[in-house]
Amino acid sequence: MHMQSEDIRNIGIMAHIDAGKTTTTERILYYTGENHRIGEVDNGEATMDWMEQEQDRGITITSAATTCYWKGKQINIIDTPGHVDFTAEVERALRVLDGAVGVFCAVGGVEPQSETVWRQANTYNVPRIAFVNKMDRLGADFYAVLEDIKTKLKEEPVPLFIPVGKESKFEGIIDLLKMKMVVFDAASEGYDYSYVDIPADMQDEADQWREKLIDSVSSFSDEITELYFAGEEIPSDKIIATLRKCTLERKLLPVFVGSSLKNIGVQCLLDGVVDLLPSPADIPPAIGIHAKKETEVKVENDPKGPPLALVFKVQYDREAGPLCFIRVYSGTFHKSTAVLNITKKKRERINRLLRMHANRPEEIQELKSGDIGVVVGFKGAQTGDTIGTEGAQILLEKMVFPVPVISVAIEPTTASDQDKLQKALEILSSEDPTFTWKDNEETGQLVISGMGELHLDVLVTRLTKELKVSCQVGKPQVTYRESITQSVEHTQTFSRVIAGKENAAEVTLRLTPQESKEGNVYENLVSAKTMPPELFDAIKRGVENSFQSGIKYGYEVCDTKVELVSVKYNELTASEFAFEACAAMCFDAAANEAEPVLMEPIMDVTLIVPSQYVGEAISSLTTRGGIVSSMESKPSADHIIAQAPLAKLFGYTTALRSATQGRGSFSMEFSHYAPKTGN
Repeated sequence: MHMQSEDIRNIGIMAHIDAGKTTTTERILYYTGENHRIGEVDNGEATMDWMEQEQDRGITITSAATTCYWKGKQINIIDTPGHVDFTAEVERALRVLDGAVGVFCAVGGVEPQSETVWRQANTYNVPRIAFVNKMDRLGADFYAVLEDIKTKLKEEPVPLFIPVGKESKFEGIIDLLKMKMVVFDAASEGYDYSYVDIPADMQDEADQWREKLIDSVSSFSDEITELYFAGEEIPSDKIIATLRKCTLERKLLPVFVGSSLKNIGVQCLLDGVVDLLPSPADIPPAIGIHAKKETEVKVENDPKGPPLALVFKVQYDREAGPLCFIRVYSGTFHKSTAVLNITKKKRERINRLLRMHANRPEEIQELKSGDIGVVVGFKGAQTGDTIGTEGAQILLEKMVFPVPVISVAIEPTTASDQDKLQKALEILSSEDPTFTWKDNEETGQLVISGMGELHLDVLVTRLTKELKVSCQVGKPQVTYRESITQSVEHTQTFSRVIAGKENAAEVTLRLTPQESKEGNVYENLVSAKTMPPELFDAIKRGVENSFQSGIKYGYEVCDTKVELVSVKYNELTASEFAFEACAAMCFDAAANEAEPVLMEPIMDVTLIVPSQYVGEAISSLTTRGGIVSSMESKPSADHIIAQAPLAKLFGYTTALRSATQGRGSFSMEFSHYAPKTGN
């Protein structure tokens, strides 16, 4: 089935944890004929949450992409994580989708978590429509949610449907465009639906909301205004065209209503996705960076252009190996062809191309610009890589992954699990670049690092449950570094007889502390003619290995400048081994004299809290060693920008929630390392 760009919708479904996102997705797949049996989240059968762990926890972590068809249009649903600890995942999903459906619970309204995700979507300028779900629940109030959307999200909600009844008496919805009531047939699980006359007691209310709808769109269309004043019938397609324009420009937020669980209103929402959300042809070109010139390039959505795609997710499959989910921004990719991983500068091969349907993959021959699919056959691809050809090397926005700042030691329960554990860690780090691991030679432990407590918790659960590795895990630790505070110059001689031959070297190094954030620098001040280049390389290797192995405590060295001041060399006794060892010993001796300090990670913290809680939020942060650098008031909430040592931010989420009655949220990103203070 070949689709033009205009016929594709790449959408995400954004929601607070309990707003019913998974149930809504399930229903969409059922009504579009993709699922023959409706899976329920509550009995652990949901199709999207394919990882066992998600079925246990009932939360969606990985963002799989599923394709379905509605009214001749292809809809690719990118499943976005609703939990804020997975910001890297949320942002990546927001980059590859073109439009989104915000699902709100009719009882809970706009929850703090949905405020956070909503703000992230604003940053990426994603057009949205809203679905007020769970109208059948006790305490459901459609109109209160509209108010919530106005006050908390600062959006202009425009209902296209209003509910008939609520809670256990929720019967159906009124279509304000057709001015009919839509009734969903319970026997076919809502698959069949029909239009009937509006109940007499609802006629006035329906007329009022129809009036509001016309009023909202007429301010953006002179044509509708004229028809309105002339008292003429306003054609629905005119209203939809204006609404679509306003949705794309983010001036209005069309609102749909229903109950996914009771099979009411989902098809109308699907119509909304097709009618109102953008296709890849409607969105501005992606901005790429020329891999060689480092200049910005516009990537036009054109199937005949140079092939360019972004890997936005890697999922490991036991049979097929890594499945790379890609969004194509330009050109066409064909199966059984070679491509270039522009990020890694490596050639890769597309063995197979798949399109994922709810529960089965479909083999396809090609994937065109604007579409989303899965590549089987990439060996070294990671999330965030750009795939293309040698001819047009453009990076689709360099994805910057923050430095992992929290670590736990992990060891296999039995020696036979050691290899299994290493393989499992390799799989996890290719799926999630914010997760890293390394072998600590001295302790023999494997240390895994990630972005936060929940992040590591989920990764460890995946190791044990999904990848079936039995292991023991230590307490979360902050990842420290070491640095120096004084300048020191040191001369080191080295001489050792190995296999009857003397190996000798003499090296002088000068160590100088750098400003934080400048990183490590190695410079050679000695003329290259002094000795053979491989000996200079050996010195550099010696120094760089010392950066890794630390000074006093074995933590990596940071913010240190090393200059090679002079060397002495005798061609009879010189060897690469001697110079590498001499440089390492010299670095060690000099660093220990240079008053080394332990460095701890300092985080950039952004607190987002409703203005009435600003005082409490700031004091909750200053008691943890935080320093506030600026504040700005935004209409929806106040932003507090601060810095704080990571070690004191453990468990901060709970403290902030209790200080702001659950409405404050915070995100943190690594800023720099600073000397550790206090205990």
